[in-house]
Amino acid sequence: MKKVFICFLFVFFVASDLWAKGLIRVSSKIDSEGLLLGNLIKYSLIDQGFEVEDKIQLGATSILRTAIKSDQIDIYPEYTGNGPFFFDIKDRTLFNDFKKGYETIKKLDFEKNNLVWLEPAPASNGWAIAGRKDFCKKNNLKTMEDFAEFVRKGNQVKLAASDSFITRFDALPAFEEVYGFKLKNSQLVSLSSTNTSVTLKAAALNTDGVNFSMTYSTDGALSALGLYVLEDTKSVQPIYSPCPVIRKEVLIKHPEIEKILSPVFLSLDLETLQSLNSKIAVMGYPPSQVAKNYLESLKK
Repeated sequence: MKKVFICFLFVFFVASDLWAKGLIRVSSKIDSEGLLLGNLIKYSLIDQGFEVEDKIQLGATSILRTAIKSDQIDIYPEYTGNGPFFFDIKDRTLFNDFKKGYETIKKLDFEKNNLVWLEPAPASNGWAIAGRKDFCKKNNLKTMEDFAEFVRKGNQVKLAASDSFITRFDALPAFEEVYGFKLKNSQLVSLSSTNTSVTLKAAALNTDGVNFSMTYSTDGALSALGLYVLEDTKSVQPIYSPCPVIRKEVLIKHPEIEKILSPVFLSLDLETLQSLNSKIAVMGYPPSQVAKNYLESLKK
């Protein structure tokens, strides 16, 4: 009888602890990086005793925004660079600066939607240009300034990119204007698809002389294919930094969530995100397992 009573007390206290922590509904977008970030949030909270309802891979950005504003989910990872689209901000150059963009969206979303942007990752998932690591190292190409000078000197450059990247005012034309270079038509391999896997593979394999590719900075294929992202030192592109967004009411009840997630997201620099995304997109590991393994590595 005594053993039964002790067991009952144990179950009671465990259940009470879960109840005290509360149920947190964690969600994410449907892409592979969204799955990774959603699972990092999920397992970080579970490790600290929270009960989590998994709503990961819920849908596109518009669906996530509707869900969190209508109390259907509690937290999900968003990108700072999407701020202008959420509030129709005319001066989008604010989001070319990491701090200004983050502070702007954090303030607006709190005032208008009672949503809190927590600690963002020190990485951006915006448009970029990448080259083969061996080629970049040999030619001392680290930044877009180096790349521009390389082009101006008439060196061998052939860029594989989508039609939209080549023609959109805020993509290649913006890089060319700010950094002062111009690629000839003979230096461009234009593809109708926006799928970076094709352009990145062309650069990695030096297909038809291609040695550079358009990319997204945290693309999972970069690490696997041995490609290096040239740093956008003049901030031509908006900063798309991953960041947990949580409902104010939930954070007030559980302020410890901020301390739990901050070190995790602070650890997600560009190379780390590329590596983790590669394990999912290229190696085929489940996002949940990649997230668990990474969180375990942070404890060591």
